[in-house]
Amino acid sequence: MPRPRRTQISIEDTPYYHCCSRVVRRAYLCGYDSHSGRNYDHRRAWVESRLLKIAGIFAIDIAAFAIMSNHMHVILRIDIDTANNWSDREVVELWHQLFKGDELTHKFTKGELIEESEIAILKHKIATYRSRLCDISWFMRCLNEPIARRANQEDQCSGRFWEGRFKSQALLDDAALLACMAYVDLNPIRAKLASTLEGSDHTSIQQRIHCAAKGTQPKPLLPFIENEQNNLAKGISFPLKEYLQLVDSTGRLIYEGKRGAIDKNSASLLTKLNIPHDNWLNLTSNFGKIFHGPVGTLEELTCYCEHLEKKRRHFINCCQYLEAG
Repeated sequence: MPRPRRTQISIEDTPYYHCCSRVVRRAYLCGYDSHSGRNYDHRRAWVESRLLKIAGIFAIDIAAFAIMSNHMHVILRIDIDTANNWSDREVVELWHQLFKGDELTHKFTKGELIEESEIAILKHKIATYRSRLCDISWFMRCLNEPIARRANQEDQCSGRFWEGRFKSQALLDDAALLACMAYVDLNPIRAKLASTLEGSDHTSIQQRIHCAAKGTQPKPLLPFIENEQNNLAKGISFPLKEYLQLVDSTGRLIYEGKRGAIDKNSASLLTKLNIPHDNWLNLTSNFGKIFHGPVGTLEELTCYCEHLEKKRRHFINCCQYLEAG
């Protein structure tokens, strides 16, 4: 039985969560449907555009994404500090970019006089909006619902476009985060939709590679930062170059169907993460099959389960893939 989303989110343990949405019946409603002969590939651009737009509104960062023919993956980072630092006016103005609001909230943003009897109501609304703007469920709702309505309008039909619930899993440490990012970034390679990362359309890795060639990083995505940089900087604390090299060499092995270890030049990141080399290809090829719940070492997993009052024994066997020795 599905668990309430609030029992899967523990900011105390991690801000990172891997989310996945599938279209109904696993049909190719965002790609080429051989059954009907129709091509819906243009809808992948809809999803990417909407995803990057709402990331600029929510206090939620995108670490990685891949939009496929019948599903999408996105790795999100909840930024509680940013949400808490917004002024009340900023919160309401951001909310109005997503929803119409009401007469009271529009009076507030226009600087009009708020009656004393309305102040408590307004404060409650602002607190609710602030909470929702750093909530993964509201993020996915604001991503999925407009796409569903637009697709149904194009198809001249009604009903569900996405499956009822998106899947989410906590990524409890750096090894879990980067392994999942590589798994997401390599989706088109595994599906044989692309032969190179540069040719993997509608993915975060394509954006990172294009920007890296210019010496920059894509603004819509959570950046990679060096460990020695300012500890207050927000980002993924590993060198971008090492990550791109590792994912590129992994992708070549997967696409060509080769067996073997990652070369030494690309394996330095695995050493830092303490991920056994023999496990890496299995992780990046079968992450979704191996892990059906939170991902991390036994120590991290134990803390997460204690905070959410879960029984960790359901997930223990998966820890071996992220632990050496």
